Amino acid sequence: MEVAVKVEVDLEKCVGAGQCVLAADDVFDQRDSDGLVDLLDASPPEARADDVRHAAAVCPASAILVKD
Repeated sequence: MEVAVKVEVDLEKCVGAGQCVLAADDVFDQRDSDGLVDLLDASPPEARADDVRHAAAVCPASAILVKD
């Protein structure tokens, strides 16, 4: 059984750059109303962990936290 990573986003920090969506569009989206991050999957499978970690790393506002 795959162990999923846990993802949290801080909407107070998010600036709507969309880098997370480019890195993992099945985990992150942007809200139509204001462009801020919309977390689609707070527990993505381990197979997506590298992309989710990349999304967190490229977030200019450090609004994404990934827990193993």
